[in-house]
Amino acid sequence: MGVSGSIAAYKVAILTRLLVKEGAEIQIVMTQAAKEFITPLTLATLSKKPVLSDFVKDQTGTWNNHVDLGLWADVILIAPATAHTLAKCANGICDDLLTAVYLSAKCPVMFAPAMDLDMYRHPSTLENLNKLQSFGNQIIKSNFGELASGLVGEGRMAEPEELVEILTKHFSENPQLKGKKVLITAGPTQEPIDPVRFISNHSTGKMGYAIADKLSKAGADVTLVSGQVALKSPDTSINVVKVRSAQEMFIATEKHFQAADIIILAAAVADYTPATVADKKIKKKEATFNIELTKTIDIAKTLGEQKRENQLMVGFALETDNEVENAIGKIKSKNLDMIVLNSLQNAGAGFGHDTNKIMIIKRDGTMIDFDLKSKHDVASDIVSVISEQLQTNT
Repeated sequence: MGVSGSIAAYKVAILTRLLVKEGAEIQIVMTQAAKEFITPLTLATLSKKPVLSDFVKDQTGTWNNHVDLGLWADVILIAPATAHTLAKCANGICDDLLTAVYLSAKCPVMFAPAMDLDMYRHPSTLENLNKLQSFGNQIIKSNFGELASGLVGEGRMAEPEELVEILTKHFSENPQLKGKKVLITAGPTQEPIDPVRFISNHSTGKMGYAIADKLSKAGADVTLVSGQVALKSPDTSINVVKVRSAQEMFIATEKHFQAADIIILAAAVADYTPATVADKKIKKKEATFNIELTKTIDIAKTLGEQKRENQLMVGFALETDNEVENAIGKIKSKNLDMIVLNSLQNAGAGFGHDTNKIMIIKRDGTMIDFDLKSKHDVASDIVSVISEQLQTNT
């Protein structure tokens, strides 16, 4: 989101809050003039990301890479877009970070103009708006109303709620993962001991189901292989395959694996299963009772060995100690592209909670640490990182 110097910049605080609530990941880039109307601290707090305005980050010479920013975004919204910023973008004048990002953008760009009535109607402004539109950019029409000058007419920036609606419509019509086939596993497995008992774990499936929902809303064709969970069935567009045991989960995932572009292994699969299953209920007779266990098939490792170069595979790791070291080890041993790490050391994370705290570790060693959030917001973060990785790969 680009913010230029207009009194309407105060609306950006509300807009940012609304977009974050909808699960958007926002990087704000401000012009120097915009700082006169709203502080970077306010917008950084609301967006949960440092606000950028300069090419150079600090005295060490580290720079804000405008090319990377232009490639990272799924959409760029410049709001408010002043007559000055519109003119620079329309004519390729690149003298600040915002215009550099605009000229580097590979994604759709939207402008929400904000200025006084006479400025908005001036032939030069109208020509710049037409020129920007001819480049394929979207101009969001200004509203009619009272302006900062006291005049009444066109020039009021569209309201935050209107902008959210426009962005929501954009993503529903241009989903990030349209045409992508995704295979995701979720929930626990149940390893039978006898007809009435089984070995399992505390997984509720909430995280996997939230990810499946976000993937579907992003336009993906989703197959969800689910263990037994007490959750409502997700969106009807999602193909849900119900399984019980680790072996059943493996058979179902292997069946859909080759057709998938993205594989997300979020299920809590049992590592061991009873060597023999009693055909009748075992009676409580002895003071002690032993069950011999054998290893289950390692689904992630087995699929990782079959993975094609154009497939993206994401694993999950729930650890209690040496978390990062163990997660990195799994990336290598299971041929994953990235892994989502949970630690039971973090309050509010892990099984049974409606919240989660994750770190995403990529194959190249990049680590992205996230704050404690609702599992729906965590799902948005995971889908965003996957979409960004796909864009990088292409």
